[in-house]
Amino acid sequence: MKAVIQRVKRASVRTNMGVLSEINAGLVVFIGIEEADNQEDIEWLSNKIVQLRIFNDSNGVMNLPILETGGDIIVVSQFTLHAKTKKGNRPSYIRAAPPEIAIPLYEKFVIRISELLGKPAGTGEFGAMMMVEIHNDGPVTIIIDTRNKE
Repeated sequence: MKAVIQRVKRASVRTNMGVLSEINAGLVVFIGIEEADNQEDIEWLSNKIVQLRIFNDSNGVMNLPILETGGDIIVVSQFTLHAKTKKGNRPSYIRAAPPEIAIPLYEKFVIRISELLGKPAGTGEFGAMMMVEIHNDGPVTIIIDTRNKE
């Protein structure tokens, strides 16, 4: 699993059907799922995200996790995180899991994030064209790959 995590002042996700999710301060997590991902990846990544100390404390130092700020999270599936661009100029997405594998893992990831956060996480719509509006705070953007646990 690959995740791009952005600290936001506010964010929303819309489709042509309207607003799917909207939050104030918190995180937007773009998640890319590949075929080899499993429950272990979900556990490791979801725990890592809710414990990332990327929110400012009273001294203005990034020292607090979202669990201590009361912030919200939106999780958006994004297969393009697995783009391979080594050959040519057209990205290849062969490492991205097909929907029959990715959708259940995405749903389990959202459930686990919600459990750890103690409230429902917002979501996008799997496979839909979405308009994601982000008011990045910082900006703070963290990239995590469960295949490369540093």
